[in-house]
Amino acid sequence: MNRINQLFDRKRKNILSVYFTAGYPELEDTVPVLKALQARGIDLVEIGIPFSDPMADGPVIQQSSHIALQNGMSIRKLFSQLTDIREKIHIPLVMMGYLNPVMQFGFENFCRECSRVGVDGMIIPDLPMSDYLLEYKPVADKYNLKFIFLITPETSEDRIREIDKYTNGFIYMVSSAAVTGTQQSFESRVAYFNRINTLGLKNPRLIGFGVSNKATLEMVNQHASGAIIGSAFIKTLGEHDQIGTAVDVLLDNLKK
Repeated sequence: MNRINQLFDRKRKNILSVYFTAGYPELEDTVPVLKALQARGIDLVEIGIPFSDPMADGPVIQQSSHIALQNGMSIRKLFSQLTDIREKIHIPLVMMGYLNPVMQFGFENFCRECSRVGVDGMIIPDLPMSDYLLEYKPVADKYNLKFIFLITPETSEDRIREIDKYTNGFIYMVSSAAVTGTQQSFESRVAYFNRINTLGLKNPRLIGFGVSNKATLEMVNQHASGAIIGSAFIKTLGEHDQIGTAVDVLLDNLKK
């Protein structure tokens, strides 16, 4: 069974997932970040593939992508760093990136390398579901990779049900239609969370975009299986020399 499925079978609530940009703050920080997150009890990690035009990302993640690319990070370099990662890291790993660099690398090559190093799933926000089902799903299935779709407050019920039908992992609920890392009232999203909960979806959900403290984390955990934290962690990574310290600060902030 895929590690993502194992996680959700074992732990139904209060799952904590963290996103970071590979190659940030330094090129060789990818594995140390993974080690630090696992050591402190993070349940699942999304490894961000830096891209020159990250249209859905806020300024914090955009800046981290820019720095990672300047550092020399590439998909090929990332897979090289992740070789033998499963000797050290046992929690689920998900690759997250835009379609352009994945296609430049070659979609089947990308899936093959994910399988080789032990990545469990992928998120490609700008890959339309129709294209995925027609061209890409058979390849992802061949390598036992879970494809994670995003939904927003504007996603129609029909589309949500279609996503649920073709998902076998978890659904990524974006708490706002805005870019990542923006601070908006989570209270204004309660109706959205409740609407999703009434649909009776078969897949668990994780909520991301804007989770940074105890109040937002608790609200998310009330309405889904857990939270995804990205911008808050990347910001903290950039503010501390020691990766372990950055993770500790992040976890402390989630208690405040």
